[in-house]
Amino acid sequence: MAIDYMKYICEMKQKEYGESCYKAIYPAYIQEDVMLPMKDGARLRTLIYKPASEKGIPVEGSLPVILERTCYPGQEPISRLHGEQLAKRGYIFISQYCRGTGGSEGEWEPNTNERADGLDTLRWLEEQEWVDVIGYWGNSYLALTGWAVADQVPDKVKGMCLTHYGTDRFKSAYEKGMFRQDVLTSWAMENAGYPVNADYMESCKFLPQIEVDEKLWGRKVQWYRDWITNTNREDSYWQQGWWKELYDIPSRVKVPLYIRSGWYDHHHGSSMNTWEKLAAKTKEHCWLDIGGWNHAFIPCMEDCKTEQLNSGDVQAMLEWFELVLKKKQRPEKRIRAYVIGADRWISLKEWPAGEGSSRKFYLEAGRNENVGSLEEQLASDKVKWTYQYDPADPVPSHGAESLLKSMMKNGSLVQPQPAYREDVVSFLSEPLEEDICIVGKMRVHLFVSSDCPDTAFTAKLMEERDNGKYYNIRSSITSICHDIGHPYEPGTTEQVTIEMWDITYQVRKGSRLRLDISSSDFPQYHIHSNYAGIWSMQTELQKAVQNIYCGKEYPSYIEIPYQRL
Repeated sequence: MAIDYMKYICEMKQKEYGESCYKAIYPAYIQEDVMLPMKDGARLRTLIYKPASEKGIPVEGSLPVILERTCYPGQEPISRLHGEQLAKRGYIFISQYCRGTGGSEGEWEPNTNERADGLDTLRWLEEQEWVDVIGYWGNSYLALTGWAVADQVPDKVKGMCLTHYGTDRFKSAYEKGMFRQDVLTSWAMENAGYPVNADYMESCKFLPQIEVDEKLWGRKVQWYRDWITNTNREDSYWQQGWWKELYDIPSRVKVPLYIRSGWYDHHHGSSMNTWEKLAAKTKEHCWLDIGGWNHAFIPCMEDCKTEQLNSGDVQAMLEWFELVLKKKQRPEKRIRAYVIGADRWISLKEWPAGEGSSRKFYLEAGRNENVGSLEEQLASDKVKWTYQYDPADPVPSHGAESLLKSMMKNGSLVQPQPAYREDVVSFLSEPLEEDICIVGKMRVHLFVSSDCPDTAFTAKLMEERDNGKYYNIRSSITSICHDIGHPYEPGTTEQVTIEMWDITYQVRKGSRLRLDISSSDFPQYHIHSNYAGIWSMQTELQKAVQNIYCGKEYPSYIEIPYQRL
């Protein structure tokens, strides 16, 4: 039976309000629909929810305001629910539709107008007598609309709660030359500004990808073409204009921020880069929470106790705005991270967590030709593992961190048995003699070669628990040419590094670590054609023979940072 997703989310949010410790103080609310003019004359549909008496008389005087700006008219039932619940709690809630969406005038072009329109709206609010102080709230694109103005907010803005978005757009789009296709291709199809009825998987696999908009979607979508052709951070597309301006905004922000991310949210890498760019003085009044949930705040760790997770966003938002808007206090720095496997939150002085210890596990020979071992000491002189990568038959994404269309496959999920495919090489450790609490970024250093002019390599780390099942911890990818920074000569051996997003994860004593190496992870990342050049321009695929080298001559290993907590 199909789930009514909007109904489910509304019921979940309603429950969160009911269970929060911040209760209603007014019996009713009123709603106003305003077409708010911007400087250029375009009018944006702006919904205003105000607290009221039982007879519908609005509360007099100036009140704290919470603003969101959204491009998703399909989510209006959620905004109405927030409007009702926040108004009853003594806030004025304002939900404004971005240009060209939800009844707002103008042409919809993602990202382009959010800074100017957001600032115009905030300046208008600054002048209203019924506005005491202002808070900004947003998740995902709604957080982007907040980041777009965060460095120039007027004086009445006392705090912003921004979740599941970072200002490093390149990081959200690419990982060492590999495009996060499930995130951005699906988002482009759903937000093209007109209905796109093409098959999603057919769209992802279409060659050349640069033509998928006109050939399958019906019209040219230039901003999508820009994303898929500018594959290097150094490209002028990322170093000039809006994306560069957005990237630089965090370093100029002075208003207190509450940044929230999920270990398995597709914007997590960008969110953490954004946190690091904040000025030290600003961080002294900011909060950072990282939880064990996906983009929809749904817990996504199979067979893990999550009693302490508290995955909803309503209680967190209410706590923040109670402090900065109602009590009018400047927050003190707070950093918390949820430890997967331990079901507890830890408080940290800094994030990244700083220097701890690390353990190296070397890829070594194993019990058979398909499964190697992970050892803390090198034993073999030289070991070579070989497999064929066929881009026409990619490894499907399951247990990932950067999925949107396929979001329910994000998370620490049960994995297939070792070497479950001929193009996947697995390495297993001995049972651990003590708990390991992974804190930070893991890196896999591989010596590799291929018979093609470019290709990809993936890595996925897992935990084998005492039930005999395997659960992924982190995964990532690289392509040879982007990794080494120059054209690759087929057949030559190169060292590449696969860097995984940070995490806090406790691996229990007695568990075994498993590392899988392959060459595809689709649709989390685009399918590498095994040709060199811009991926979206490729018109055909070719098979690749891949080699992984291990042992004393070529010491391939995974480096795991950990701390005793």
